[in-house]
Amino acid sequence: MEIKKNKVKNCFIIGPISSNFIGNSIAKHQTKKNIGAHQIFLGQVRADQINNKEVIAIDYSAQEEMANKVFHDIREKTFEKFDLTCMHIHHSIGVVNAGEICLFVFASSKHRKNAQAAIEYLIEEIKSKAPIFGKEIFEDKTHQWKINT
Repeated sequence: MEIKKNKVKNCFIIGPISSNFIGNSIAKHQTKKNIGAHQIFLGQVRADQINNKEVIAIDYSAQEEMANKVFHDIREKTFEKFDLTCMHIHHSIGVVNAGEICLFVFASSKHRKNAQAAIEYLIEEIKSKAPIFGKEIFEDKTHQWKINT
């Protein structure tokens, strides 16, 4: 029997990820009655103070085809490692203001521990491997490339 490989999906959303998008994503899973737990991670742009200037937004960019392939590989590896029912990764591209959501990761499983462990693993993998770049925009309209920590 041939194993079907999932195709590479576009994980990018232009601008901030809205609460409506997040809510609709959660609502779509209510029909899946084999799920016992959802774990969600929301990354939000912080108004950091850097050299006495406040970050008001981050302008995210990526080589999207390459980044989507990296997301795909992370996703496939996560499914191999954890007993999940489903999983979604969404990242912003373009300008996201301080206080807005730029990353939405959603994992579902029969039991909470799998979903919790998967989210922790996913976030670390995304932060260390995804070729996404953020340019911090300051209140005085100057900018600099963000350094991930």
